[in-house]
Amino acid sequence: MTPQQDVQDWIRKLIANNDVVLFMKGTQQFPQCGFSGQVAQILGYLGVSYKDVNVLEDMGVREGIKAFTSWPTIPQLYVKGEFVGGCDIVREMFQAGELQQLFDQKGVAYDKSRMTA
Repeated sequence: MTPQQDVQDWIRKLIANNDVVLFMKGTQQFPQCGFSGQVAQILGYLGVSYKDVNVLEDMGVREGIKAFTSWPTIPQLYVKGEFVGGCDIVREMFQAGELQQLFDQKGVAYDKSRMTA
């Protein structure tokens, strides 16, 4: 198995074993780019529990996640194994109430008193 296959398998397992996963630059507590920070802020505002993966710590993961989805940018949000999108998509979904609907459909807990900003 190649290192890239190992990374792909690791990503697949991580997404399968966590309801919400955010591949980001930095961490929930310390985002290191504005786009990652915006998605982390939205999830935090909604009170969503999620697994953060700092792609700056491992170049293999950073490149591997881009290849995994054929999506060229970070952050990347996954909900119940499904790729949702990056910052712009997540922000637009949140503002339209679609992100909250997705959480409802997938059975992901969030603070329903905070429907939109």
